[in-house]
Amino acid sequence: MKTTLFAATLVMALTLSAAAATNKPPVSQHLAGSAENGPMFTGKGIPPALCDPCVFYGGDLNTSVPNAAGMSDENTLFIPGSSTYGNLTVVGGVTVTVTGILFNVQADANFDPLTASYDVRTGVSEGEGGTSIASGTANTQVAATGRNFLGLNEYTVAVQLSTPLVLGEGAYWFNLTPTCTNGAVDGSCSAGRFFVSNTTQRTNSVNGGDQALGQMYLNSSFFGFSWANWCDSSLGFNVRQCADLSFGLMGTTN
Repeated sequence: MKTTLFAATLVMALTLSAAAATNKPPVSQHLAGSAENGPMFTGKGIPPALCDPCVFYGGDLNTSVPNAAGMSDENTLFIPGSSTYGNLTVVGGVTVTVTGILFNVQADANFDPLTASYDVRTGVSEGEGGTSIASGTANTQVAATGRNFLGLNEYTVAVQLSTPLVLGEGAYWFNLTPTCTNGAVDGSCSAGRFFVSNTTQRTNSVNGGDQALGQMYLNSSFFGFSWANWCDSSLGFNVRQCADLSFGLMGTTN
């Protein structure tokens, strides 16, 4: 069920309201932008160090451009089970073996998730979650990127899949959601926020063109969205803000 969105002055924080008019926190954070953007990155990509061996990386968050954004991707005591998915399209004649997934996540202070869930799917479309072909929970590796967006620091969060996943030709959607549910140890689990970053110019990307434009999805029972495309006009993004997700895959290509 789509809910009502509110904007706050120049910096738009999309706020959802439940059916009973109970206010909920923002489902995303982003600057007011336009559909226009600078040129795409064309150099040799330098992905995060945790993307090793890096078979795909969508690109860095560009914090200085008005189309920079962050999208809810969190499983905490405050907001349980809100996940954003990014796309990889494998072309014919290529086989990709995925051994790990990483997301660039914007978070409050004290960000130190010990575990994260992961999920890989086929057949995702508006309102349809398709089929999960690999999922689980794994220990995380976390490294600060040095970037800060709207007051939140950004971190690379990576997990290794329990079993390597071999992908043939087709479209696939990937999620990694950091977990923070131990409130007895970490009080931020009851108040902190996690947003996965977008990338607007695919800066430092590795095979960034293998991510189909406009194929990021939100699945969140907390916010009332079931497989909503982030390019849906009701979510408030323009075509550049919802185009590419800042995530990566470890593995090999044959």
